[in-house]
Amino acid sequence: MLAGEILLRSGAETARIEDTMNRMASAFGLNDAQSFVQPTGIFFSANPIDRVKLVRVVERSTDLAKVAIVNGISRKISVGEMTVDQALSDLREIARIKLSYSFWIQVLAASITSGCFLIMFKGIWGDFLPAVIAGGIGHTLYIYLHKMIKVKFFAEAAAAFVIGLIAVITVKNGLGTEMDKIIISAVMPLVPGLLITNAVRDLMDGHFASGLAKGADAFLTALSIGTGIAAVLGFVFKIL
Repeated sequence: MLAGEILLRSGAETARIEDTMNRMASAFGLNDAQSFVQPTGIFFSANPIDRVKLVRVVERSTDLAKVAIVNGISRKISVGEMTVDQALSDLREIARIKLSYSFWIQVLAASITSGCFLIMFKGIWGDFLPAVIAGGIGHTLYIYLHKMIKVKFFAEAAAAFVIGLIAVITVKNGLGTEMDKIIISAVMPLVPGLLITNAVRDLMDGHFASGLAKGADAFLTALSIGTGIAAVLGFVFKIL
């Protein structure tokens, strides 16, 4: 249950979580174990007689390092290289520690990524710096707002609005040229790429409830980004 919870919180797909839990249970002699994973919780039964156990998962993020570590523990358990106590101790330590990158590294990565996307989208080098600035400031705002307001869609819409505003200002003042490519490049770090991938993967594996839920989450994220940009282009752009 703890392994499944860590995987779900870290952005793993449903099939991987269920397979990992079932393999670990089988390795420890629970051959009749059943697991059922949803985006907001995990159900697990050790056998047909015991009661079903539930873990509620509210907050989810992307931490592929933890996914890789838990997979490694699962493989060691499957080949008999790790006992129950050792596995539980390691999993508790993984759940406790924070392996995600620091705030400044995330902002720096978002900035550089935005500039690189601009060149990939065949933008001009003169717009590289405006895209870097817009992407960095937008991602900074997203991180801060997401910490203060748990509704991430509001944080994404606000970040997209600021990105669009910076793009409009730079173009209006002659610091940028192609506003559309600056905006598209700067919002790319906000795009839920992993969420979309997992949604498609779950649907292909037959996990329709999880796939549709993750797809709806990705759709709302895209809608929030589009709303923020539309607000800038529809109102602020005309005023400036």
